[in-house]
Amino acid sequence: MCGRYASFRESQDLADAFDVDDMTDAAREVMASWNVAPTDGVRIVVDRAPRADGDAADAAPAEEPGARREMHLARWGLVPPWAKDLSVGSRMFNARSETLVEKPAFRKAATTKRCLVLADGYYEWQKVAVPGQSTPSRTPFYIHPTDGAPIAFAGLYSWWRDPDKDDDDPDRWVLSTTIVTAAARDGLEVIHDREPAMLTREIAESWLDPTVTDHDTVMAMLAEPAPELSWYEVGAAVGNVRNDGPELIAPV
Repeated sequence: MCGRYASFRESQDLADAFDVDDMTDAAREVMASWNVAPTDGVRIVVDRAPRADGDAADAAPAEEPGARREMHLARWGLVPPWAKDLSVGSRMFNARSETLVEKPAFRKAATTKRCLVLADGYYEWQKVAVPGQSTPSRTPFYIHPTDGAPIAFAGLYSWWRDPDKDDDDPDRWVLSTTIVTAAARDGLEVIHDREPAMLTREIAESWLDPTVTDHDTVMAMLAEPAPELSWYEVGAAVGNVRNDGPELIAPV
């Protein structure tokens, strides 16, 4: 699973790295964090195609003519359009790739609402059985691209209409996101059996392409090799979401 990560790069640097055309004020002003957790606001990149004629007027914010690449701030934890309230999202911060096109919460988003969730690195805890103890020891590791480039997690997004807000309330639509996970590979298996799906720059372009709508192509992209990663042990302080700062990624 991926339940904690670091995202401390300036928004404009990320926008330049991923060829973003437009950025919302919320995404531009987000604070750096070395301990991002579910329900936090996170930066995502989407390619938004034009809205088709005849779409319902009371729908997610309309899209401009011509596909545009945009950076938004989204709540981490997907809230499907049919959800009764935001609490659903606290359980949907990850989406397993193996069942991505089967689960009702993710099936449609996998083909029509894909995004990149941007990060600098993420944390995973290695569990090791300790003789005489009922619970294993947990050692945190910081995992990041070897070349220092930002990470593009494969993500899905959704717009949710808050039924308790008026039609003219600018906050009536909530944008949320989830990070796709897959079986760990390339040595990460020694830390944990799962990893967030990370995309190379080439595959990230295809992942964002709104014209790709078939399940087989989506699944094939998730099977592509990930960027080269490095990792090292870090201190236990990252386990507390109240802790934040660059010291969290300092090697032990």
